[in-house]
Amino acid sequence: MDISVHDERDPNPWLALYLDDSIPINKKTKTALMRDNSSKSVRYLLPFIQFWSKVTMFFIHIFKFFFPKIFNSSKVLHRILAWGLRRFVSPDANLLIFRHFHVGTEILQFIAGNIEGVSIKGNPLKPKDFEAVKDDLFLMHDLNLYNFVINLNKQLKEKGITIAPPKKPLNLEMITEDQFDHIEFPDKWTNILDLRSAIELFTPFYQLFLTSNDFVRASNSLQLDETIAIYTSQILGTPGHLGLVNNKHPMVPVTTYSAAYRLVLHGLAAETLHEILVNVKLKRNLDSVISPKEKDLESQG
Repeated sequence: MDISVHDERDPNPWLALYLDDSIPINKKTKTALMRDNSSKSVRYLLPFIQFWSKVTMFFIHIFKFFFPKIFNSSKVLHRILAWGLRRFVSPDANLLIFRHFHVGTEILQFIAGNIEGVSIKGNPLKPKDFEAVKDDLFLMHDLNLYNFVINLNKQLKEKGITIAPPKKPLNLEMITEDQFDHIEFPDKWTNILDLRSAIELFTPFYQLFLTSNDFVRASNSLQLDETIAIYTSQILGTPGHLGLVNNKHPMVPVTTYSAAYRLVLHGLAAETLHEILVNVKLKRNLDSVISPKEKDLESQG
């Protein structure tokens, strides 16, 4: 993004957000997100795709009520997703989507690795290309979140453990400091869809090809952001980053019609939390509000 172009009579809102550092986020991710937000796809395609998506979801909801077991195939769904991501989604949007799985995996690994007496193997998801999508990638991401919460809390209750700042130094070896080992994403003339348009377009397929339980669970999993953020704040001893979470607690579920919008919020929450952990690992931008100060980290050891 060109920061030298600034018209005070017509300031670019995405330039303002790009320059603003009030929340922690990876620089390449931020650049991709701001370019994505200002793309022609957002301006000209997203409103029509959103309308089509909501109408289609309404009719699929009725169809699935009467025929709940027809079209249920996660394998078919993920082949459609892999095909669509490769051919129609922009490089910026693909970067944001693929980064999300890596970021989410590392956050869960951080939590599991910094609670003494807890052992959770998990199912790490770190896709490098579109072939990895076909292995039920999106569905496994949702299942991982719920299985992690269930397995973690079963062990906490059985062993009488409370999540707290560890007495030994934080384990941050699982946190990648910058970018992940992805392929170069396609940039052909058909790769034009922004992140929100892609999600809105794919959500009806998600609803059609998944069982009702899988789809509702996937939608509600987006609100586990606050749960995961609470675990992390208990380990770091700094609750400030909870204010960055917009998908609130899943005890009060939200309609599935808002799933696409909340998925983008979910991605932002994961990116900001991961960048906090990167900052802690590199001992930079430590403020004792969002992240602990260096002296607090030393006292944990």
